[in-house]
Amino acid sequence: MPTAEQVQGWVAQPLTERTLTAGLTLLAWLMWLFVAYTAIAAAARRVRSGARWLRRLPLPTPLQATATSVAGAAALGAGQAAVAQAAEPVAPVTASTVDGSSISPDTTDTGLGEGVTIAGGWLPRETAEQVAAASMLVWLRRRRDYQPLTGAGPPHRDLAPLSTTVAAVRAALDVTTHADDPAGHSSPGEARAAGPPTVLPTAVALTGPGALHAGRGVLFTTLLAALRQPTGPTPTVITRVALTKLLGPAAAVALQQGIPGLQTTASLDDALTLASGTAGKVLLISETVPAPAGSRLAAALDTGTLTAVVLGTSPVGAAWHVDIHGHTSELGPSQQAGPRLCVLDQVAATDLLAVLTLTRPPLQPQPADAATVPRPRPPADTVTVYPAVTRPDPPPTQLRVLGKPALIVGGRTVTIRRSAAWQALILLAVHPDGLRTRQLTDAIWPGVPAHTVTGRLYTTLSDLRRSSGPVIDHAEDRYRLDPEQVDVDLWQLRAAAHRAATALTDHPGAWQNVIDAYTGDLATGHTWAWVDPPREAARRLVIDAYAAAAAVQPDPHRALELLEAALRVDPYNAHLHHRAADALTALGDPTAAAELLHAYHRCLADAGLPPGPVHQGAPSTR
Repeated sequence: MPTAEQVQGWVAQPLTERTLTAGLTLLAWLMWLFVAYTAIAAAARRVRSGARWLRRLPLPTPLQATATSVAGAAALGAGQAAVAQAAEPVAPVTASTVDGSSISPDTTDTGLGEGVTIAGGWLPRETAEQVAAASMLVWLRRRRDYQPLTGAGPPHRDLAPLSTTVAAVRAALDVTTHADDPAGHSSPGEARAAGPPTVLPTAVALTGPGALHAGRGVLFTTLLAALRQPTGPTPTVITRVALTKLLGPAAAVALQQGIPGLQTTASLDDALTLASGTAGKVLLISETVPAPAGSRLAAALDTGTLTAVVLGTSPVGAAWHVDIHGHTSELGPSQQAGPRLCVLDQVAATDLLAVLTLTRPPLQPQPADAATVPRPRPPADTVTVYPAVTRPDPPPTQLRVLGKPALIVGGRTVTIRRSAAWQALILLAVHPDGLRTRQLTDAIWPGVPAHTVTGRLYTTLSDLRRSSGPVIDHAEDRYRLDPEQVDVDLWQLRAAAHRAATALTDHPGAWQNVIDAYTGDLATGHTWAWVDPPREAARRLVIDAYAAAAAVQPDPHRALELLEAALRVDPYNAHLHHRAADALTALGDPTAAAELLHAYHRCLADAGLPPGPVHQGAPSTR
């Protein structure tokens, strides 16, 4: 530190030789630091660029893979740990495939909006949205076909959840679209329509380690788009050899059940013949094209109505090398980079195939006997149904999951901002017997390895305990809501349905209790993939009650009011619409009945659904 005399001397004469030397020295050091920082940053950029280039190299030989396995495993483990601590996971790190290869996330992705990575593939955002729309179409189809008064089994007979692949796609879309607030999602009628991949040339041969993966991506992108064009989908013609290459054993399912917009042929010649006789654009997918067939393929391409994708080599069209992540480059001296294609392994493709077959199953009308009036059936989901218990004092906590979710503690609404916390609460409300850690992580983070999110689940549940009090019990790796500490409106609905199903007298009163207990769809505004089965199960409890009450109502006007109220709960149900049309006809207003069914069929068409089964005695508008 300078002395007092030195400070006084500097104030009297600041610009001395010594002070100027010190100032110039300081400036020189600052300039050196700036140059050093610039050099280090440039070197880091070059290292990252080199890493990206290395990722595009062909897969190593077995000997090379063995030599680098230890170091690679250590680096991958460290990277997974860092990601798990930094952010909520969206997709797993790697996924084995049926055909002997693997698809792992491409770390060169620059933006979440470009697409989503799941176990077994990468999907452009538009294709991912089409997958979500197709899954919602399955649930609308199930709502359309449910018949409350047939008595044919429990109301949960067709409520099986869709595949993990579909759940992972929807979860990734929720994260990338809504951050941590997934409220709201476009309906199938609002999803963006897509046609055959516009990035493809008129004819392209796909080679490389990702060729079959990209072929599946092209196939399912087009088939998913066909769901949004029910009146005139773009036909996809594929040879049986190519279909077997892409789908393996699942090809037999596709051939047996039939897929909207997909036609198969025994050979390439048959495929060209079929394509030439089809009006409009056609997508052709074939195995390797031999040289003798090249001239016929070229002639078909000249018509301008055909797009050809070849899984292998072809004498006609462009040739692209495709890596495992869907990145393409032209074969030849230029090796110019091309667009990124959707890639799917056989597991992911088979999962999507199941969704496509569920969107349009064979329609088999099942007549309902209107004279038979079964009671609303109790829930058949194997979980405990807590009956309504009269307590001297209500529990200190109320959990409302029908309608917009709300947690009320001591009369005060608790703010819960994180999606994972709400999902955990509502999952435990749906399953009063409780769930294990693995069950919770699989539902909240579908497709993500459980060990990467277990810590996040513990943190989420610990935060919930602090904000809600002792409502969550944890014993032997099982979490459950304490019925002595929390009151759940879903439990009250199930208890009312159970009492109505076992009541010996006062059936109308018991059905009315079910109606009064239903205050809205389960978790209204949220689009979590796991919520569809329990949401539909709760909805069926109340429309059962409406339908049963209407069937025994002596006043036809009151019966019509009950059916109209049921339609407000589920505007897609075919049985309820035809029952309401019957009621209008019985009241002497067949015009209103026809208008009701016409509006209903238009609503189904807007959602991409044909009219459903018609019950016996329903008026025909066809």
